[in-house]
Amino acid sequence: MNQQLVRSTSLTGAIVLGLGSILGTGAFVSVGIGADIAGSAVMWAIVIAAMTALCNGLSSAQLASAHSVSGGTYEYGYRFLTPVYGVTAGSLFIVAKSASAATAALAVGWYVTNATAIPAFFAQWIAAVLLVLFTLLVLGGVKRTNWVNAAIVTVSITALLVFIVTGHQQTALIVEKPPVEWTKILQASALLFVAYTGYGRIATMGEEVQNPRQVIPLAVVSTLVVVTVLYLGVGSALLHFPSVDNFQAEHFSLASLLPEGPVKWLVILGAIVAMGGVMLNLILGVSRVVLAMGRRSDLPMRLSNLNNQQTAAPAATWLTCAVMLVLVAIGDIKTAWSFSAFTVLVYYGITNMAALKVTKSDRFVPKWVSIIGLVSCLGLAVFVPWQVLLSGIIFIVVVLLIHQLRR
Repeated sequence: MNQQLVRSTSLTGAIVLGLGSILGTGAFVSVGIGADIAGSAVMWAIVIAAMTALCNGLSSAQLASAHSVSGGTYEYGYRFLTPVYGVTAGSLFIVAKSASAATAALAVGWYVTNATAIPAFFAQWIAAVLLVLFTLLVLGGVKRTNWVNAAIVTVSITALLVFIVTGHQQTALIVEKPPVEWTKILQASALLFVAYTGYGRIATMGEEVQNPRQVIPLAVVSTLVVVTVLYLGVGSALLHFPSVDNFQAEHFSLASLLPEGPVKWLVILGAIVAMGGVMLNLILGVSRVVLAMGRRSDLPMRLSNLNNQQTAAPAATWLTCAVMLVLVAIGDIKTAWSFSAFTVLVYYGITNMAALKVTKSDRFVPKWVSIIGLVSCLGLAVFVPWQVLLSGIIFIVVVLLIHQLRR
């Protein structure tokens, strides 16, 4: 008989978990890069990404309430589709979110070395140390992690609000560019959608959330509303900075638009703390999928072992950390982020497919919501660079071949 994790996370804890998972690279970096792609139409890109995320979030909530165990779409693929979909989703999730965590860790290392006198080559070492420290926090149990999340979310939101107020105090709007093609807007939307996907942490922890049928949907919607308001505020504010036209997209940060002073350092602190929160919650979420795959023997069964208090999965968590450390060692932020974008879009495509199979008696989200989510995910996935698209398809094929050989 499988051991079960303790249901210790309340509605407030679930919302804080979602905010801590989302507010990071997206809020402090991706909105600016989206503006570089879409110009003044970045607000449309944010709205499109938000609607896509809402449909996917409701599909995830539907599935989590109908089948509330850890593992997310890996479990839903098995339960509502076929084992092939489950294994594909689990593999995509581990790679996508490990890449996202590595990106956040490297970004923190880059922020620290650029804001201090520390040599740049220490960025990867800083990233590795942070991943190990957050792994230890996760092993301390969900209760302790939620307290850390609350502090992270408070600092992050404060920094974003200060930036929004500062931006709207600027007198000059950026010069209006020629009309942006819809392909550019959709490209920006694909990037910004990735910046929303932390809501999945709530669903993947269905086994640990109290009263999941009511708590999970409300937590997902509440989290997405708060994040969308913040993103729209940041997008509107940064368009007031004339210097936004001159930044390098690969190294953009909100702090780069600000003059030296307390406000700039607050935004830097908020960015570092927020991306630390992303790392913490991705370690937590990925380890739960590794745990679920160990339970089904798609990964070694020892990865499903829990600690004596049944509050953490040490083997699964340390494996998660190891994968992320390997990606940090590679050190290519742009490649990691792009691959994460493709794999996470396909992952949520499978989520929506599974949601369409939920029985009528368990359904509270209309099917059209999941259909819109599925079409949106597959449509946005087309707009990633072709090299990433090809690499992602090859990865999926290899995973399926290995699965068939094991069977």
